[in-house]
Amino acid sequence: MSLLTSTADRQTRIRGPLWRILVLLVVSVAINYVDRGNLSLAAPLLKDELGISAIQLGYLLSAFFWTYSAFQILAGWLADRFDVSWVLAAGFFLWSMSTAATGLVSGFVTLFALRLVLGMAESVAYPCYCKILATDFAEQQRGLANSLIDAGTKCGPALGTLLGGMLMARFGWRPFFIVLGLASMLWLPPWLRSKPSLGTSSAAGLKGTPSFSRILRLRSAWATFLGMFCANYFWYFLLTWLPFYLVRERHLSMDRMASLGAVAYVVTAASTMMAGWLADRAIARGATPTRVRKRRTVFGLAFSTIVLGVAMTPNLTAAMVLLMLACASYGTYTSSHWAITQTLAGPAAVGRWTGLQNLIGNLAGIAAPTITGFVVERTGQFVIAFGVAAAVVLAGASLYVFFLGPVEPVVWSGSGMTTGLRSVS
Repeated sequence: MSLLTSTADRQTRIRGPLWRILVLLVVSVAINYVDRGNLSLAAPLLKDELGISAIQLGYLLSAFFWTYSAFQILAGWLADRFDVSWVLAAGFFLWSMSTAATGLVSGFVTLFALRLVLGMAESVAYPCYCKILATDFAEQQRGLANSLIDAGTKCGPALGTLLGGMLMARFGWRPFFIVLGLASMLWLPPWLRSKPSLGTSSAAGLKGTPSFSRILRLRSAWATFLGMFCANYFWYFLLTWLPFYLVRERHLSMDRMASLGAVAYVVTAASTMMAGWLADRAIARGATPTRVRKRRTVFGLAFSTIVLGVAMTPNLTAAMVLLMLACASYGTYTSSHWAITQTLAGPAAVGRWTGLQNLIGNLAGIAAPTITGFVVERTGQFVIAFGVAAAVVLAGASLYVFFLGPVEPVVWSGSGMTTGLRSVS
């Protein structure tokens, strides 16, 4: 048993250059999520200064998702066709510049245009991440690698909320955007120095790269697309409405709300890292990706439904315990869903597949806040809104159970498409 454990440790260990790459990817995604969420933090200040109406503010807060979703297919094609290191670097440069320029705006139109540019630039991130992980990281290393990247998406907003709020209170919102955008540029030199170590992931135009239409004919692809939409509905529901719920319905102060929100991010990040690490070890010991990855996505989404208890429990402490348990369950899901995509698509198709998956999955960023707002406006309470979120993630778990199939590389060569020995064309 000790020999098996030692072998598993060696197989899952990420060494040297790959660690540097992974750390830089985690830092980039943390910056990515701070940049996409900083407008919500600054909204009360810039609304008054720029004379923006509530309706215009709504347009600004949704603008990012329109271009972020719309450009996913192009981003996936770029990641598969060109040097993925340079695609990511170009996107990072553009989104950092748009963040810095936001601190210089004088009106709604310019600010709206910059949010559209931000969404377009950030659209390359996940297709590039998945391309790199699918090409340069082994199957038994991807759980931890994906989990760390996902943890960056949670720790970034947590840190941005706490530090950004303090900095804006002292210096205003304009200096925050300018400094954040320009300081982010410090990421580019170490990334470009590490670029040569990526090896095969930088090869352009891999032979046998399938078209988007071939990917769309796969049942397993639609399971990942719609499963991610359902999971994202849960997360975007919390991101956009939890602060309002805690302040207005639970009557918490802004400080306490911010603290509980940050804890929810941290719990999710800790859960995804632990689940990803355990998944890699299980695969290194001989378990199949189907058994390990699929179980975690199903378990994570199914148990996220306990979020409904948050709105149904009158006791605040009990409600917050349920919230943290729901976030921990969601973290179990996020440790594996991109690893599944990377295994199924393989290096040849992962950019395109990720682009399609991110396009459909991030439509939840439009659906969740809109549906929740409609429900709360009509009912005057959050119980039904929490119930909708719980029902959607349960539907996501069902998709992974009944439509995903085996988590094995799709064979793209020839006219047919197979996963292992089973035809899915």
